[in-house]
Amino acid sequence: MSVQIEPLLTVSDLDAMPDDGNRYEIIEGELFVSRAPSLNHQRISGNIFAALRNYLDQNPVGEVITTPGIIFSDFNGVIPDLVFISHERRDEIATGDRITGAPDLVIEIMSPGAENERRDRTAKRQLYGKYGVREYWIVDPAKRTVEVYVLAGQTLKLQARFAEEDDLTSSVLPGLSCKVESIFRT
Repeated sequence: MSVQIEPLLTVSDLDAMPDDGNRYEIIEGELFVSRAPSLNHQRISGNIFAALRNYLDQNPVGEVITTPGIIFSDFNGVIPDLVFISHERRDEIATGDRITGAPDLVIEIMSPGAENERRDRTAKRQLYGKYGVREYWIVDPAKRTVEVYVLAGQTLKLQARFAEEDDLTSSVLPGLSCKVESIFRT
């Protein structure tokens, strides 16, 4: 009996995807497709962006970017919701049209559904750890929490889970303190 082996997709295949409002990502050669984010998702993203911009205005240590394309390898290309890149890493990974390496911080806002949760909690967390993302936030609108994972070796390990009443902090952004409830304000 023969086994059909699916070919791995590459970043070049991503470039050939239609511009149809969907978000196409490849993780270890596997295609992930998601719809355009909801209005609530976009509002949360805007709130996080504003909090990080305010922090960076007072602490000019890098830049925050929304929905950038990140290329880690020929078989790994993703579009996270937000990233922070320190000035030290910028010239190394952000000189072209896309980021080509690990940002200091990656933030994903979870969309509803088991497949989205599997992608953000497992596939992307493993990918970001493998390529050296120092900190990874999973923002969960349904639970109104922010989970902060920090790099240990090549694994992103849960450091803290912040609820609405908590102040969100970050090892990558020293001195950052943001009320979690402000992230979910709509």
